[in-house]
Order: sequence, then structure tokens, then C-alpha cells
Amino acid sequence: MYTKGDYIHHVTNGLCRVEDVTTIEIDGVDKDRLYYRLWPVGSHGSTVFSPVEKAREKTRYAMTREEAETLIADMPSIKTLWITEERARERQYKDALFSMSCRDWVKIIKTLYLRKQDRQARGQKITAMDEQYLRKTEDRLYEELSFALGKKKEDMESYIIEQIEGKEKRCTSED
Repeated sequence: MYTKGDYIHHVTNGLCRVEDVTTIEIDGVDKDRLYYRLWPVGSHGSTVFSPVEKAREKTRYAMTREEAETLIADMPSIKTLWITEERARERQYKDALFSMSCRDWVKIIKTLYLRKQDRQARGQKITAMDEQYLRKTEDRLYEELSFALGKKKEDMESYIIEQIEGKEKRCTSED
């Protein structure tokens, strides 16, 4: 059970701080049912109520600094998703986005980055669906990484590139 002040990832609301564990005083709602009152970090001013008994399937603790650093170090070896059929690809993107797995998010981002490069090389634009999933997934991943690493969200893409290129240079110079 989470406690007040914990930071968690909620499947639909992203990074949240647990504000309280409480009941809800609304007609028709079980007065004994416990809810987490969540404050989504990226949506100032909003509050979300999430049932405590559903927490296992809808939430997880936010990434730690160590987990974030490990994820960034592992990014070059994380495989992409490559499905040619449009509906199956969208289903795979959606499943990965809502899996709450940062590794799955990296798969989506890498896949869409490569698709974007391939399409641009052929004089085509990225599809609206791909653009939408790329933005959503980057937003989720960068929000969580920035929190774990204590950096600005808008700096995450360049920070990740810097870390990966720096690692590659260190590995090359050691050979």
C-alpha cells in the first residue's frame, strides 16, 4: 500500500504524488472503499482518485535514480517493435504505452524514431498515428526520467543522447 508522499506512476495519469488514502463522500459510492487521492505531477491543479484495491494493475512506484541510470545505459540494446500491418502496430504501441514499462516505452520511441528517419529518407512525413504515439510515449518516459534524475523534462532527450554517446566514446577509447 502506498502512503502519503509516495510518488507513483498511474497508468492513465502518469507520474503522481499520493496526497492521501481516503474514502469518497459521493452518493452511490461505497463509503468504506479506500481510494488514493493522487496529484498528477504534470497536471497542476487536478486531483485523481484511484481505488486502492486496483492499485496493483494500475500503478507502480516511480522509477528511482538507479533504475533511470540503468535504463539509459541499456537503451542501445533494447530492441525495437517492427510490425508492418497498421492496426497490429497501433495495438502494439497502445499495449506498450499502457504497460507502465519504461523499457516498452523505449521500444516504441526507438521504433518510431527509425520509422520517422526511414520515411523522411523516402520524402514522406511521419504518420499522424506515429507522431501521436511518439509524443505520448516521450512525454511519459521523459517525465519519469526527469523526476528520477532531478533534471528538467525538456532536457531529457539531449541528456539521454549525451549519456549514450559518452558511453560509446568511453567504450571505443578503452578498446
